Amino acid sequence: MLAILRDLLPMYPHLHLVLMSATIDAERFSQYFNGCPVIQVPGHTYPVKTFYLEDVLSILQSVGDNHLNPETNGLGLDSVLTDDYKSSMDEAISIALVSDEFDPLIELISIEQNPEIFNYQHSETGVTPLMVFARKGQLGDVCMLLSFGVDCSARDHDGKSALDWAQQENQVEAYEVIKKHMDCSPAKLPEENELLKKYLATINPEHIDTVLIERLLRKICTDSNEGAILVFLPGWEDINQTRERLLASSFRDSSKFLVLSLHSMIPSSEQKKVFKRAPAGVRKIILSTNIAETAVTIDDVVFVIDSGRMKEKSYDPYNNVSTLHTSWVSRANARQREGRAGRCQPGTCYHLYSRFRAASLPEFQIPEIKRMPIEELCLQVKLLDPNSKIADFLKKTLDPPVTETVKNAITVLQDLGALTQNEQLTDLGEKLGSLPVHPSTSKMLLFGILMNCLDPALTLACAADYRDPFFLPMAPDERKRAAAAKVELASLYGGYSDQLAVVAAFDCWTCAKVNGQEALFCSKYFVASNTMNMLSSMRKQLHSELTQRGFLPADTSACSLNAKVPGIISAVLVAGAYPMVGRLLPPRKNARRAVLETASGAKVRLHPHSSNFNLSFNKSSGNPLMVFDEITRGDGGMYVKNCSVVGSYPLLLLATEIAVAPPDDVSDEDDEGSSGDEAGKSTLGQQKEEIMSSPDNTVSVVVDRWLRFDATALDVAQIYCLRERLASAILFKVKHPQDVLPPALGATMYAIACILSYDGLPGNLATKHGSGQSSTDASGSAEGRKVGFILPGGFLMSLLSEVPPNAPHHQKSSNHPGGGSGHIRSSRAPAGRFNQSQQHPGRNSSGPGSSASQSFKRQRDAAR
Repeated sequence: MLAILRDLLPMYPHLHLVLMSATIDAERFSQYFNGCPVIQVPGHTYPVKTFYLEDVLSILQSVGDNHLNPETNGLGLDSVLTDDYKSSMDEAISIALVSDEFDPLIELISIEQNPEIFNYQHSETGVTPLMVFARKGQLGDVCMLLSFGVDCSARDHDGKSALDWAQQENQVEAYEVIKKHMDCSPAKLPEENELLKKYLATINPEHIDTVLIERLLRKICTDSNEGAILVFLPGWEDINQTRERLLASSFRDSSKFLVLSLHSMIPSSEQKKVFKRAPAGVRKIILSTNIAETAVTIDDVVFVIDSGRMKEKSYDPYNNVSTLHTSWVSRANARQREGRAGRCQPGTCYHLYSRFRAASLPEFQIPEIKRMPIEELCLQVKLLDPNSKIADFLKKTLDPPVTETVKNAITVLQDLGALTQNEQLTDLGEKLGSLPVHPSTSKMLLFGILMNCLDPALTLACAADYRDPFFLPMAPDERKRAAAAKVELASLYGGYSDQLAVVAAFDCWTCAKVNGQEALFCSKYFVASNTMNMLSSMRKQLHSELTQRGFLPADTSACSLNAKVPGIISAVLVAGAYPMVGRLLPPRKNARRAVLETASGAKVRLHPHSSNFNLSFNKSSGNPLMVFDEITRGDGGMYVKNCSVVGSYPLLLLATEIAVAPPDDVSDEDDEGSSGDEAGKSTLGQQKEEIMSSPDNTVSVVVDRWLRFDATALDVAQIYCLRERLASAILFKVKHPQDVLPPALGATMYAIACILSYDGLPGNLATKHGSGQSSTDASGSAEGRKVGFILPGGFLMSLLSEVPPNAPHHQKSSNHPGGGSGHIRSSRAPAGRFNQSQQHPGRNSSGPGSSASQSFKRQRDAAR
């Protein structure tokens, strides 16, 4: 959008653009808009005293001294900063900045050569004498203050140091002198420098030192009487470890300490506790992620402990995986964290990294356009300017993404049918881009409408854009119950699925709310009601968008007739997740759990929070197929967090390409018997054609050049016909959203719905639910953690009590697949007549490893 506005501004002189942000890189944006003016509006924050790691180590070593109030250290010295002196310093700093009259300020500093004086910060702006002299280029005065031992790291209320002021005002000599001084003396005292060296020699600075945090908390509580303490930590694991350490020490005394956690996944009732003031005599300690940097203000926070670390999500375009790792914060993040201590009163911030590390931090985080997939952005570019090349347009942005990221996004859009091979926008692409969700999600919604399975599609779409509604309880035994509850919910719609647990949770929550049982349901199944309310609101908005664009009729009662058929819901999920497909492999050597193999050949593990984490299966019966939302590379390797076991039919119908050839055993036997001459080759080709031409012969189907299934030639031909009809039905709905499908396409959609309703999941998965107890009723609820299916209990069944029919019914009025459905408990039937072959083709081959293979890739361009 900014790139378009920049091009429009010269053509429309009356158009005025104003960009506002508290943390914006104003100079870069000014340069991007051809040197536009920058207006700085100073905000009001209270002064914050800043300590770095070397200071913290020195403070902790000085056991008897009060680092917050030196007057109590028994030195008998009164502060020289009386109210009159502070007023005089404020006036002298203001005069020097405005009128370049430095004598009053120099005189005040010279009278009392005291750190309180030359480190004094203006009461309203936080400006120090060193900042004044650096900004005005007073080199001699800068050197004088440096010789006094002035604190060069101090920052004003806008977060700028003396070094920043010198650089901004182009005072080169002052900048070089201050920088050289800081580089040569990273610590204020040799003893501090020695302490720092010894500390860094014993710990890994990349890890969170919970022992240091505990000692610092104890010191703060000893040296001060009141004020909440906010501790910034990277993620949930670090919060949990720190909390457990504190509660195993004297901080467990609830009459003196209140230890709280702040994380997006904990219950809202726990989150609200951080905003309430603690009772008199009780110290509140908040362990938080960077959610507390800008999103919330806790008015009684006086002390901030900044670990300097944060969880940052990024994208590796070369391996096409997301990354979630712990990284160092930027200077902008550090300033925001400091500001939390001075939001409502003067405060103190402790950075648990050295001054040298602070100087090396990047000024800002990497822009999101450089660290996230950009399929939505690329599609929007084509909608705004259909004739432009996507890569050329993105080069005009402030931070152009890398070329590989653009290529990956274009490939995804082409596989979805949104773009042709020469990057032309298709009718389908125009419709996918008109909805406020990811293009893959938009296509899932269209498929859900065709399958009369709208409600689950809406829930899946909104949860993908927001978050799942399950919260993490604090107690270990509660976490086991929460995991089992999630499995039980998913089992309402077939089980073995993280995504379907969300669908089931929303459906049950909706019924519970109508019945006045919302609180009971949310408590019993660890569901956050505020997240559910948000998802409900988002679903209504998305429903309205679909209606406005003509995809839904005025009466949508028939659009969700198959909303409780597990096989059809699973197919809708595949439509949105594709091409994120993998197959489960047995545990590798010396490993306990199965791994997931992807199309690229990568082997990734399942995240411990997944319902399928401990899933087991019978090796002799093939490998279960899975769909997942994304592959993430974290600190512990690559994993998928949200995944679902699916059958073969949805993949065969929705995959981009299928190729057909004789089974491997037939091909291998023929290859061994051939003589290698032209006559032999001709005979071999004729034999393969005969095998494939007979309807009852077994052939192999290769999906997307890596997944192999065995079936009869007739079944494959029928699937191919259904694929083409499905593509035609989607295209028809795109071009004529309000029209009824032609009878032939309507009958095909009904046939597809009937096929999908037979679940199609493999029967080789472990199902250890013989007792019939639900997760919330069974005392040994940990079993739900070991399998992906738990027989739903009476409470859930009472919420959703419709009687299931055997199959979906045809709705002649709309030519859509219809039929009401209740809860069909998965029978774990085999995958029908399409069974996975035990062998699979090489990944670099163009087909199933046979020269006679026939490719049935969907020709989207020709169809259009």
